[in-house]
Amino acid sequence: MATRILLLGCNGQVGWELQRALAPLGELTALDFDDFAGRGELAPGVPARADFSRPESLPALLQALRPDIVVNAAAHTAVDKAESEPELARTINATAPAVLAHEAAKRSAWLVHYSTDYVFDGSGTQARSEDAPTGPLSVYGRTKLEGEEAIRASGCRHLILRTSWVYAARGGNFAKTMLKLAAERETLKVISDQVGAPTGAELLADVTAHALRRLQDQPQLAGTYHCVAAGETSWHGYARLVLEQARAAGRTLKVAPESIEAIPTSAYPTPARRPLNSRLDTTKLQRAFGLHLPPWQQGVQRMLAEVLAPAA
Repeated sequence: MATRILLLGCNGQVGWELQRALAPLGELTALDFDDFAGRGELAPGVPARADFSRPESLPALLQALRPDIVVNAAAHTAVDKAESEPELARTINATAPAVLAHEAAKRSAWLVHYSTDYVFDGSGTQARSEDAPTGPLSVYGRTKLEGEEAIRASGCRHLILRTSWVYAARGGNFAKTMLKLAAERETLKVISDQVGAPTGAELLADVTAHALRRLQDQPQLAGTYHCVAAGETSWHGYARLVLEQARAAGRTLKVAPESIEAIPTSAYPTPARRPLNSRLDTTKLQRAFGLHLPPWQQGVQRMLAEVLAPAA
């Protein structure tokens, strides 16, 4: 009998890539906040949607579908907006994952969940390991940490992947914003004192699928892992690579890559505090699952090749 996989948050950047990566692993049901496929109901009285703002509705989904694996790619990721709607952020990022974990534990199902470097305080310059002390600076970071802790406390079999600076060719992203601004403005200022690793949704999805295959034979590998592309850069360095590749592709830009002005975080205040140090140590993940994580430039360049490609 095929493994039953339930993917939640399937229309987000990571969720979209997971639809591709998880499909060969079993019978996949992919749901989002809205019933985008127009299926109406999965079973009598069970809507074909996963409304994380109503966690009490989630057990019926698992009861109807009886998944062997639940992959949760849903989250409240509007970091600044979370500061003004903390209860909604907590409901989506902490309460809903806790409900999923409780149901997964009851059914001996696996739960895969994605978390963030925002669970740390961003101090220092060293890459954080999985057991480093946490200290979130924002509502988003605090609620994501609460979600992690609820999953671990539930006793369910789980895989939590913390990541950072996620992007994809689909939807909006930092690179597309930089391309738009560099084409419209005479100057461009980008933060240079926040350091991390831009990580593709594609990479996260592929690592997830690989890890799930390994976990079927080695369930003792369950736990929390860091998953980011190799290397590091600042948002300023990231922007420079984007404009360099755009110029090489023949895009007309008003701002040259070397003319991007570097500014500190303090010059660009936001409602939510960002960690300055978003470095995550991926040694544990690579050793446990036999993985090699590619340099961040490789994924960004691949994404840009798609974004910059002329329309057919």
